[in-house]
Amino acid sequence: MAEQPPGLDLDRVADHLNAERPGLLRAGLTAEVVTGGRSNLTYIIGDGTNSWVLRRPPLGHVLATAHDMSREYRVITALGSTSVPVPETILLCEDTEVIGAPFYVMEHVPGTPYRTGAELAELGERRTHALGLSVVDTLVALHSIDPGSVGLGDFGRPNGFLERQIRRWSKQLEASRSRDIPGIDELRDALADRIPDSPAGTIVHGDFRLDNMLVDERDHITAVLDWEMSTLGDPLTDLGLLIVYDALGARDHGNPISSTGNAPGYPNTEEITTRYAERSGRDLSNLDWYLAFGFFKLAVVAEGIYYRFSHGQTVGSGFEYMGELVAPVVAEGRAILKEN
Repeated sequence: MAEQPPGLDLDRVADHLNAERPGLLRAGLTAEVVTGGRSNLTYIIGDGTNSWVLRRPPLGHVLATAHDMSREYRVITALGSTSVPVPETILLCEDTEVIGAPFYVMEHVPGTPYRTGAELAELGERRTHALGLSVVDTLVALHSIDPGSVGLGDFGRPNGFLERQIRRWSKQLEASRSRDIPGIDELRDALADRIPDSPAGTIVHGDFRLDNMLVDERDHITAVLDWEMSTLGDPLTDLGLLIVYDALGARDHGNPISSTGNAPGYPNTEEITTRYAERSGRDLSNLDWYLAFGFFKLAVVAEGIYYRFSHGQTVGSGFEYMGELVAPVVAEGRAILKEN
């Protein structure tokens, strides 16, 4: 019998795949946990000939609406016909009796997930710069899709999106709060008091950054991954969070989640915003609010990961520093709002 990784019963997965997709498997399954993800669990499963990717929610402390497998599966499936690169979806299982949680299986796309500036620096400055601009172009492409044209017209409610986002992430914070976090309540309140008018709603990814993409040897983005927070809403929330990730990395901010922004040649904030504005045609005059919101959202995500790690409810490596990230990220967000 194959070794069972945490959170996955391979025999039951194989039985389910054989029943729902006859002929897909040629032998029994093996699996390995993919490191680098911070929320839903990702595994590469294989039968000795072919391989696929399986995604499931965390092992414990699952926050309402935060780990919806069906939504993630739906948006990836819908985007398969667009210019936004995504894996082919194989199967969605919402029956929790199979492995104890919903899960889905998708194509295993070849490519490199660049997660650190050191990894990206090996490409050289010219290639790194071009890849960074491709990330922006991919975001513009995503935000240019008519949701209704790909069957996602009811995927979210753009009206009132920012107000609901503040409420949602405030609830996420309360569900994960196990210690004092200086300034985070003040940051939340300041954001709620200064909500800008949103542009027309689009499909938003919710965690858009180079770390959540695969890149081939020609520096082409082969897949955008981790759609667990996708919905219809304000596209500038994606841009703001992308800039936040890159800015943290560029400043080598204490233990950033992503450090690709510090690679030599990676586009700076001005280049990113200019390219997005020119290619999308959107007004970025309120971008500072979206940056501050990005810091708030990142702080809440990090606190949730810290909670799961401290309670032994996560799988993989790289989680031990997440609690240290929260306070400085909150301070960054408050500083942006105070300056404006």
